[in-house]
Amino acid sequence: MNKELKILAVVVFFTLLTYWGVEPFAHSQMHKHVESLNMAYNGTADIEECSADKKEAKKAFWADVATIAALKGDATAGEGTFAMCAGCHMDGAVNMGGVIPPSLEHAGALYDKNYLIALVKDPAMASNVDHKYADTMTHPMGSIKTMVTEPQDIANVVAYLLEKKAGELTAKEAYTDACSRCHANQYGNMTQLGDTPKFKYEKDALAHQIKVLEEQDMVKGYMGKLPPDLSIIIRARAHHFLETFIENPQSQLPGTSMPRVGLSKEGFHKVMTYLEETGDSHKADRDNLGWKVILFFVIFTVLAYLWKKSVWSKLH
Repeated sequence: MNKELKILAVVVFFTLLTYWGVEPFAHSQMHKHVESLNMAYNGTADIEECSADKKEAKKAFWADVATIAALKGDATAGEGTFAMCAGCHMDGAVNMGGVIPPSLEHAGALYDKNYLIALVKDPAMASNVDHKYADTMTHPMGSIKTMVTEPQDIANVVAYLLEKKAGELTAKEAYTDACSRCHANQYGNMTQLGDTPKFKYEKDALAHQIKVLEEQDMVKGYMGKLPPDLSIIIRARAHHFLETFIENPQSQLPGTSMPRVGLSKEGFHKVMTYLEETGDSHKADRDNLGWKVILFFVIFTVLAYLWKKSVWSKLH
């Protein structure tokens, strides 16, 4: 018995050493560690990462965002300002500048307050893709900088979004608004144009496929290359990577064209839920089965030990 316990102790020791020592060290050498911002947007990471010639501009921008965030917004007054946004941000919008503008029907439940303020003030700076533009006015949404300029007006329209556009949304709706305009999801039967309909005739299916390819070409022109399908990203990447990448893509992939999405904690949770539903649909079943498997091995180990003791007892 003592011999078996010593062997077990050695195995456990080296297993734990590999799991908590060797593997994390190897991972740290291959991938830099990025601290999570906990879905908070205050510009700290942007300022640290940017080149020296842009630091002052970034500091001033995010300082203005903080100032506006401290103002009390008037949702009623903001409704009038929002009318200028609704012309582009609506269901059935067409591609503008390389991507389809998202519907803002659930913006208050999906996006962070500071991010929304920053987005209205300067979309390229808010999304942390200003490195793509010599002048951020050339961003597809750059014109908003001249449409809503007063701090109180920005505070008002964001207050309207947070109060009046914050209804309950499903995990699929969160993914659709935040991700699907650039990223397809094959397992969710979703392209950059939304859900793929069922067609009675093959010619109609082919016509739709052509529209998808045309949309993908426009997205490719805007992003530099076609963003990846996210069907199994939940299984290909760790939760920490996805969290830090979504809140600030530049932290994991410097120079990327992917914009910061600005999800709130709730919005991020909804998107991750949908990715699990499509890319790892049996996760709940595995979790439910796990304790049963462990219990089986415990019982089997006890029975095996008792059997071994019975068989070898006369030979010791």
